Amino acid sequence: MSEILEALHDGRRVGRLTQESDRLAFAYAEEWRDRPDAFPLSLSMPLARRDHPDSVVRPFVSGLLPDDGEVLRRWGQRFHVSPRNPFRLLAHVGEECAGAIQFVPPERSAPWLDGSPPEGIDWLTDGEVADRVEALVRDRSVARRGGDEGQFSLAGAQAKTALYRDPDSGRWGIPKGATPTTHILKPNLGDFESFEINEHFCLQLAARLGLRAAHSWTETIGKTPVIVVERYDRARLGGRLVRVHQEDFCQALGRAPENKYQNEGGPAAKEIFTLIREHSSQAGEDEARFLDTLIFNYLIGGTDAHAKNFSLLLAGGGQVRLAPCYDLLSILPYDHEPKKVKLAMTIGGDYLLWKIGNHHWETAAAEWKLDPDLVRDRLIRMANAMPEAAQEIGDAASGSAFIRKLVAEIRLRADECWRHFSATKKKDRA
Repeated sequence: MSEILEALHDGRRVGRLTQESDRLAFAYAEEWRDRPDAFPLSLSMPLARRDHPDSVVRPFVSGLLPDDGEVLRRWGQRFHVSPRNPFRLLAHVGEECAGAIQFVPPERSAPWLDGSPPEGIDWLTDGEVADRVEALVRDRSVARRGGDEGQFSLAGAQAKTALYRDPDSGRWGIPKGATPTTHILKPNLGDFESFEINEHFCLQLAARLGLRAAHSWTETIGKTPVIVVERYDRARLGGRLVRVHQEDFCQALGRAPENKYQNEGGPAAKEIFTLIREHSSQAGEDEARFLDTLIFNYLIGGTDAHAKNFSLLLAGGGQVRLAPCYDLLSILPYDHEPKKVKLAMTIGGDYLLWKIGNHHWETAAAEWKLDPDLVRDRLIRMANAMPEAAQEIGDAASGSAFIRKLVAEIRLRADECWRHFSATKKKDRA
C-alpha cells in the first residue's frame, strides 16, 4: 500500500509524493500542470511529464533534508522512523522546506486546500530564543522542539534553525502551517574560529564586488555568536509573505546530496554551465554570475563551493534564474597547509588551489564554452577590486583580530592573483 504526501503551494495541490516498497514516485496534479503560473518541483522533473520515478524523486526529496547523518539519526529516533527513509522523515518536517512546496499528509491537507490552513506565529522572548540557540549548540538536531507546531527541514551540513522575524519590531517567533520562516540562524559551534564573522564578511564582500548575495548580519544571542541570514526564497508581495521556489544543483541534475562534491561523483562546473545555458530565462547574465562566483571562491579560498551551495529560483511561465550566493566562507584565516587546499570543483582539471593558474583557467574556459580572454579579464578585474573592498568592509567592522587577519589574507591572495594573471595577459600580448 502506498504512503502519500500532498505537495502543496499556496493552497493549491501541486501533486503527490508517494512511497511504495521503499520506492519513491511523484505525480503532478493535472490542474497544476494546466496553470499558466505552474513551475516544476525540479528541472529534473519537468511539467511535460506527469509521473516521475524514484531515480529523480529520491535525490530531490533527500536534498530537502540535512546533510548531517547524526541529525538524521536523531530525527529518526524522535519520530520513530528510519533515518534512511527520506519520505518518512519529510512526513514530519515537510511543511517548511527550502523552496515553495509544503509536503503535508493527506489527513492534514484539507484546510490548506479549502483556503483556511493553520497559520500564525508563536512569539518568543529573548530568553527563549537564546535557550533554543544554546540547545542547538549542544545538539544540532534540536532546531525545533517536540511540542512546536512549525516543524521544518533545512538542507546542509551546518547546525541551523529557521524562525520568523517581525520586520517592524525585530521580534522572533515560530511560524506554523501556511506561515513561512523568514531567516536562518546559524550558531558558532566552535568548529571554526569566528565562522559567523567569516561568512558574513564573505557575503558582504561578494555583494560589494557586484555579486548577488544573501543579506546577513551577526549578533550574539544569549552567549552564542550567530550569523542571521535572510531567506532569499521568501518574499513579501502585496503585504503577504510568500514562498519562492528554489532547488540546488544536485537536485536539478538528479544527483544524491551525499554526492555533492565533484570528486565524489557530484556535478562539475561544466554541468552547471550547461544547465544554466539550457534553462535560464537570462542565460547570458546567469552564466556571467556563476562564473563570477567561481572566480570569487577561487580568490578567497572558498573550498566548500560544491553543487549544493549553488541554487536556482523557479517561477511560473518557465522562469529560471540563478539564486543569490550563500554559504560563502574563506579558508585563508585558518591554519592550513597551502599545498593541500582543494576546491570543491575542478578548474581546468585540478582541485589544488595553489596549482591553478592561467593555463587552468584557459582550459576551463574551453570546457565551459566561454571566451578565455573574457574569463581572464573578469578574474583580473575582481582580483584588482577585492583588496580595497575587503579593507573597506574590515574598517567598518569591529576591528577584531580575526577580521584583521581575514582582511590581510584575502588582500594578499587577491593581489598575488592580480599580479599573476596581469603578467600572463601582458606576456600573451607581447
